[in-house]
Amino acid sequence: MMKKFFALALSLAMALSLAACGNSGGSAGSSAPSGSVGSGSGSAEAGIQTVTPGKLTVATSPDFAPYEFYAIDKNGDAQLAGFDLALAGYIADYLDLELEIVPMDFDGVLAELNAGNVDLGISGLSPDPDRMKAMDFSDTYYAGGQSLVVTQANKDKWASVAELNDPSLSIGAQLGSIQYKLADENTPDADIIQLPKVTDVISELLGGKLDAGFIETVVAESYAKNYPDLYVAFDVPYDVKGSSVGVQKGNAALLAGVNEAIAAALADGSMDNFVATANEQASGNIHEGLLEGGASSAAASSQAG
Repeated sequence: MMKKFFALALSLAMALSLAACGNSGGSAGSSAPSGSVGSGSGSAEAGIQTVTPGKLTVATSPDFAPYEFYAIDKNGDAQLAGFDLALAGYIADYLDLELEIVPMDFDGVLAELNAGNVDLGISGLSPDPDRMKAMDFSDTYYAGGQSLVVTQANKDKWASVAELNDPSLSIGAQLGSIQYKLADENTPDADIIQLPKVTDVISELLGGKLDAGFIETVVAESYAKNYPDLYVAFDVPYDVKGSSVGVQKGNAALLAGVNEAIAAALADGSMDNFVATANEQASGNIHEGLLEGGASSAAASSQAG
């Protein structure tokens, strides 16, 4: 895969920086990604209970640019970025809570939220009916679509998604994701390969080990800018539109506060700014996925409880 590699000293420095916040892999403290500004005056924060009093603990999978990823700043340091994380900062500020970001693989986000070890999951989550059994969902904050991605070399090989429903083909999708369900619905006869990260899907696709991959459209377009060999081939119909915040099941006060903050971010233009900034950052130098020494879902579980 055409990844960006860093000097060992830089990798160790970033790992130690994250480790200083505990095995959660990157507590953001009271700060949030650049561009995040909350009102600090939300009326819904009264009576809100969180996993850690005074903190808003948010699980995310930072391999999903421009939603969440590590951007490399002008000093060569990796910083959590993305419009999901900017929104997390806005929500925390709005509710007068300290923000703690816990990076982990995507299936860990779902598991930790379901287990009650984190307050929110903000990771490009679609409010799928099956997920609603394990968590509550906020109002939609971003409307997205779904796509099937191939390489430039194969962009004219198939005329439709249906043509990839072939046992001789390997189709990739992220483990535990909506995209896996789409692969299962649209290409059930193909060899469907589930991988932990979106970047794993892209790596295997570029390396010729996959014929195609199901990826959310804005994410596919973002990575196609950095990897010109990728080609966003087809739109994939999906009846659940957009992304929502996953909220710990039954925490009605927190859900109400999150919805109030989202409404404010949409109304005051902050969400538009978050998306614009994230798209700009994602077109630059980024680190894909968890940093060396970052949290696994198990480590996050022990820290976030």
